[in-house]
Amino acid sequence: MEEITSTQNTKVKKWQHLTTKKGHQKFHQYLVEGWHIVGDAIAAEQPVVQIIATAEQLNIHQHQFPENVETFEITDEIAKKLSDTVTPQGIFAVLDILAAEHIDPETATGAWLLLDRIQDPGNIGTMVRTADAAGFRGVVFGDGTSSRYTPKVVRAMQGSQFHIQLTHGKLEDWISALEARQIPVYGSALNEDAVDYSTVTPQSEFGLILGNEGQGMSEKLMTQTTTNLYIPIKGQAESLNVAVAAGILMFKLNQKLA
Repeated sequence: MEEITSTQNTKVKKWQHLTTKKGHQKFHQYLVEGWHIVGDAIAAEQPVVQIIATAEQLNIHQHQFPENVETFEITDEIAKKLSDTVTPQGIFAVLDILAAEHIDPETATGAWLLLDRIQDPGNIGTMVRTADAAGFRGVVFGDGTSSRYTPKVVRAMQGSQFHIQLTHGKLEDWISALEARQIPVYGSALNEDAVDYSTVTPQSEFGLILGNEGQGMSEKLMTQTTTNLYIPIKGQAESLNVAVAAGILMFKLNQKLA
């Protein structure tokens, strides 16, 4: 095990780079933080290539590390440098981004959540965790949606990203591919053409699109979906938080839970 004490060490600089989009593209790797996520990645046999931890965290968790993973001991100062939280937990892992994560919509099965330009990491994390809880096969990050490899999104997903399939794709292609196989794609909208979600029969295979926090689904996508749904609001609120709306729709539409 290599011990690193300088924040200027080249490895530390690389690990910092793995929290950025440029770093993800250059090295095809990303950084996760905290034992909850690191431990979930190990348990799910994700491609963990390095574990980085303070002496305290090594003492607690090292017996749970895979034998073939390169391990580094770092100082508290380096942990603060790598973390984007106020109180770092002191343990990180480097994971490979695999080319195999691409999923072909023409062969995808089960229920899929499609994210149209969702920006807030907390919303993304909640939606991924809810998709996991609702028995969805996976989540598609459409163009304009925040990257699933950024630290805030990774942390917000709380390990659910290792339980279901995540991919990036063009939502137009997903809609076309699913509908070509008579698999319905539901949009979410507040307009006179939308259908009350409670009237829809649960399915085992479908796509569900949720749109941008401020703008909703793009008009182009709305014209391509099988049916657009709305959730009746009983009180005076103008709208629901997108992650809350996603949760209601996912648990209603998935036949596994109906």
